[in-house]
Amino acid sequence: MMLDRRSTFANGQQTSGVGLSEIRNELLGVRDHVLAFQAEMESVVADACPSQQASARNLVDYLGLRQMDLRQLQDQLASVGLSSLGRSEGQVMPALDAVLRVLDRLLGYTTNSEAGSLMRIGALADGERDLAEQASDLLGPEPDDRRSRIMVTLDGTTLEDPNLIRDLIAGGMNCARINCAHDDADTWSRLAVEVHRVALEMGRPCLVDMDLPGPKLRTGPLASSAGVARWRVRRSMRGDVLGPARIWLTPAEAPEPTPPTAQVGLPLPRAWLDRVKPGDTLVVRDTRGRKRTLSILTAVGQNRLAQCDQGAYVVAGSKVSHNRAKRRIQRPTQIGVLPQQAEPLLLRPGDELEVTRPDESGGPIELADDGAVRRPAHIGCTEPVIFQSVRDGQAIWFDDGKLGGVVQSATPELLRVRIVHADPDGTKLRADKGINLPDSDLPLPALARQDLEALDVVAVHADIVALSFVNRPEDIGALRGALAQRTDRSVGIILKIETRRGFHSLPRLLLEALRSRPVGVMIARGDLAVECGYERLAEVQEEMLWLCEAAHVPVIWATQVLEQLAKAGRPSRAEITDAAMGVRAECVMLNKGKHTREAVRTLDNILSRMQMHQRKKRTLFRQLNVSFATMDDDDEVESR
Repeated sequence: MMLDRRSTFANGQQTSGVGLSEIRNELLGVRDHVLAFQAEMESVVADACPSQQASARNLVDYLGLRQMDLRQLQDQLASVGLSSLGRSEGQVMPALDAVLRVLDRLLGYTTNSEAGSLMRIGALADGERDLAEQASDLLGPEPDDRRSRIMVTLDGTTLEDPNLIRDLIAGGMNCARINCAHDDADTWSRLAVEVHRVALEMGRPCLVDMDLPGPKLRTGPLASSAGVARWRVRRSMRGDVLGPARIWLTPAEAPEPTPPTAQVGLPLPRAWLDRVKPGDTLVVRDTRGRKRTLSILTAVGQNRLAQCDQGAYVVAGSKVSHNRAKRRIQRPTQIGVLPQQAEPLLLRPGDELEVTRPDESGGPIELADDGAVRRPAHIGCTEPVIFQSVRDGQAIWFDDGKLGGVVQSATPELLRVRIVHADPDGTKLRADKGINLPDSDLPLPALARQDLEALDVVAVHADIVALSFVNRPEDIGALRGALAQRTDRSVGIILKIETRRGFHSLPRLLLEALRSRPVGVMIARGDLAVECGYERLAEVQEEMLWLCEAAHVPVIWATQVLEQLAKAGRPSRAEITDAAMGVRAECVMLNKGKHTREAVRTLDNILSRMQMHQRKKRTLFRQLNVSFATMDDDDEVESR
């Protein structure tokens, strides 16, 4: 497939004085180029399913159009008051022909033999209609008060709140997303059944999307060390204690889980703990030799809840004394065994890190007696295939871009990485954090074992399945085949574009996806920002919106939408603007948080208001009440 032609149209030349005939001739040249590319790609268009061939042809036309630099022509059209081609995504040929038709009228031509038979008037609306139909097929019917749907991520904790799903649907949720990278098959099934049950009971459609885990690269385990229990206190700026720490004291022989009201749990001998009463105090020295006093608040069965006005670090074996009214009640005892913990790696710019195979536990830097580095900090990678593909000089990122480096040397056993991007005081790297290799071509399978296991549930319960980390057209074929083996139901497919390779392959992915129906694309902006660079993310997401509109494929605008509102209950100004831009997509996705209900209601309000002003790239010019205000008006004008 040829997708890399370059135009002979010049850029940046003066457009003043250009005649209508010259503009017409240049536009005819553009049209001829698009038609020639369309003919070259006809076999690809023919591979699309019959109901998608018009969409595939328009995508090919748009690719042909964007092979040329049309900035000069755009300026020329604008200079004579004609519509530019900047909104031609939905129907490329009708857009070209509409401008040519106007030029012919202005020039007094009665026919347009060079352009052939022009498409019928009204054809420009066909693309919008086809996109709306595909969106309804994939995401369900268009809501009454807005065009964009709302997708909300659910997990196992959702089932603990009996009213949450009902409240989300009432607030505007149109599709529930279940991430199969978390929880288990039983939880996914129960969530899907509950969403369908509540939606049916409410008489409001709500589909279920299940995201396959995909071949996510992650850091391996870190070596565990002796457990440490730490608690903190909240203080004012003057140092006054605002909230003492709560500590859970539990029998070492049969410890009970630490409740949410306590920061840590300390195991103590049962017989010793039985003699501890509310009002008593315990004294313990922490790892720094500092004495800490714990006041016993209450007894909960065989457990005790205590509080402390100072922070501390304690370990197994730390001595504990028991006092009542300043008198020692019993002999001191020791804190029992604490759960071992994996200490994160602390990495600074310039540090060296070894990325090893997954069977080796990671650990911090190892120094010899003379202070020389015996071994740098090291951590495993869950996918050993990277050692076959990564090359010297390629970039590597960890934990959603919080930490980045350059591969200094690559061997079949490990990668030596020089840390480049980190906090000067150090950035912590923990186990099970994402790894991105944007410069590397990784031969990862489209469907791993965990994906196939998730598909068993998808086949029974899901309306839509999202293919994670899709990079090649063959990945889509593999998913179709695996689905066909499990069900004859029509399950919609969402392509999650999360990598640089996936973005660059998007035209081919869309043409392959149009071989079936329905299909959509998720702009997974989190991984894309790491893979393509944060400075390029805005440009990348715009290009994806254009290509998907040309293919009449609905888009899901995802990652960190209203995240601060969902998690903390108060949105930032930037994320409100970001959510408003989501109106150009057919669906906007929210992740879970303590305030998800409010986030859904807020997003519903934003999308409903913004759709009156914006549709894709087209400004609708709705009447603005503020436009009636004059310099002399003192009355406030409400902007509805």
